[in-house]
Amino acid sequence: MLQFSKMQGAGNDFVVLSGMDQKIDDLSQLAKKMCDRHFGVGADGMMVVLPSDTADIQMVYYNSDGSRGEMCGNGIRCFSRFVYEKEIIYKEKFLVETLSGIKVIQLKTREGKVESISVDMGSWSSIPSQVPVRTNKNSFLKETMKVKEMDLEISAILMGVPHGVIFVDKIDSKNTIELGAIIEKMDIFPKGINVNFVQVINENNILVDTWERGAGKTLACGTGACASVVIANLLGFCKENVKVEVAGGELKIALCEDKRVQMEGKADFICDGYFYL
Repeated sequence: MLQFSKMQGAGNDFVVLSGMDQKIDDLSQLAKKMCDRHFGVGADGMMVVLPSDTADIQMVYYNSDGSRGEMCGNGIRCFSRFVYEKEIIYKEKFLVETLSGIKVIQLKTREGKVESISVDMGSWSSIPSQVPVRTNKNSFLKETMKVKEMDLEISAILMGVPHGVIFVDKIDSKNTIELGAIIEKMDIFPKGINVNFVQVINENNILVDTWERGAGKTLACGTGACASVVIANLLGFCKENVKVEVAGGELKIALCEDKRVQMEGKADFICDGYFYL
């Protein structure tokens, strides 16, 4: 059996396990089993804590379908609270190794409990080969694509993971599910893509609804919130400091110098338990 915690960040839920003191095999299959909402614990993704040679700790992330994910914005906040309150890490500022690079974590604590987590999400890229997206253009912004006989304007960047952003007059979760599932697997995106539907309220507030690659419709996506603010700012819809409302809560996103993005939000424990293999 494996000891785990279930956590959530803005409604994005995860199972988190420490690989520091227990042997964990075949992470892909384990993620599919644990994340199953009928026969497992139920979660959008699974994270494993491992040692790192390049940072204070390493986060290994798998989507609920068993695919490896480079990073997860809401996940890394949960991961950070887990390693601090489970006394794996003893400092409030530390480095986490991920497949999309090393992330700087700053915890805000009170009486030993984490109240919020700020993450330096790193820089973003609009270079098509890095997203990746198949195009001969120098960037992929406001490109028209036909999906289910609809002409949609989509912009794509790499924000740790590939993200597409579509601006709408009003968010409709039915469209997020129907259109997101199709766009995720379109040939133009060779590694798949997360799809964010964005409603701009004003220059400092937006709503985001996300279809996540490998997980489906979720209540929140941290990297998606960051990507949405980046593209909204590039297109002149919002400023550098934006509150992003998602179905599961809210996140604060700040655009910094050198294309770096800062994300702040909460993370909560739901339960601890044992998973029987």
